[in-house]
Amino acid sequence: MAKKLTGKVALVTGGSRGLGAAIAKRLAEDDAAVALTYTSSPQKADEVVQTIESAGGKALAIRADSADVEAVKNAVAETVKAFGRLDILVNNAGVAVLAPIDQFSLEDFDRLVAINIKGVFVATQEAVRHMGEGGRIINIGSVNSDLVPFAGGSVYALTKGAIASFTRGLARDLGPRGITVNNIQPGPVDTDMNPADGSFADNIKGMTALQRYGQSDEIAGMVSYLASAEAGFVTGASLNIDGGFTA
Repeated sequence: MAKKLTGKVALVTGGSRGLGAAIAKRLAEDDAAVALTYTSSPQKADEVVQTIESAGGKALAIRADSADVEAVKNAVAETVKAFGRLDILVNNAGVAVLAPIDQFSLEDFDRLVAINIKGVFVATQEAVRHMGEGGRIINIGSVNSDLVPFAGGSVYALTKGAIASFTRGLARDLGPRGITVNNIQPGPVDTDMNPADGSFADNIKGMTALQRYGQSDEIAGMVSYLASAEAGFVTGASLNIDGGFTA
């Protein structure tokens, strides 16, 4: 029996570790061929590819810094060259820098904008040139677009708020072509960059209704749904998966 993404091709940016790796593996489990980009973790990217291939799937790792416009364009081109098409783009790559606004460096500001906003724009612009009816753009934003319960997060929230707005506008642009665009906004998720046993984890857990961190697989499950035909009437949405962080 065919799985729900049989015959589909996906590109996941920042797919070598953490949330991106979980997403890449889940889409492959659903029978999509998956390309993933990485910047500085070739070994981890290869491990994701090997995991997918050992389960009978198809995968490709592409070195591409999302701050590098030409590298992002090339990643889309390599995906299409390798697999013949592109149906699903998951804009997962992102960075976070926290600092008081009067101490926030222009260099850090530019890097956040380059990766969290410009990189998403470039990847999307290139990807939709290859997508037809049923195409899927899935952005990984942040619950901090809606709620920033700590100091120092203003610029990061700015970039994720931009993604939420971009999602709504893009849904209008691409709706007539049968391409959906959605934004997943995770709350605290247990990753190596934000571990559930970290120094401020207890405070963060206390802000959630479920009193725990989320797991990468829980976010990947929503990506899987939005990538599928079942979600064909969902577009322009920002969906909080946050354990009640914003409840």
